[in-house]
Amino acid sequence: MRIRTWFKKTPIGRLVWRVLIGLVGGLITVLGAIALVGPGPGILIVLAGLGILASEFAWAARVMVHTRTYAQKAADKVGIPKWAQLAMVAGAAVISIIVILYLHSAGKL
Repeated sequence: MRIRTWFKKTPIGRLVWRVLIGLVGGLITVLGAIALVGPGPGILIVLAGLGILASEFAWAARVMVHTRTYAQKAADKVGIPKWAQLAMVAGAAVISIIVILYLHSAGKL
């Protein structure tokens, strides 16, 4: 946390830090939203982006809790056991990593 402390020493540094966190968290959240309809563990990526945003913005923490609750309600409605939910998320993450590695090694990424 030394970098964060260094940035937060001055008012301009605090503003730069918030903008930086906003850009990184926003980008990851948008990529997660794209992954919701494309290949990949979209909800996990969205939650990761919201988690980054929540480190500086209170509204993002509220949205993250709401999103997590919504995802859990949807999973409960379908009736998928918790172990199967976790297995599907882990499988999707592994498949996404394999696809990314393949595309990178093929020179397409």
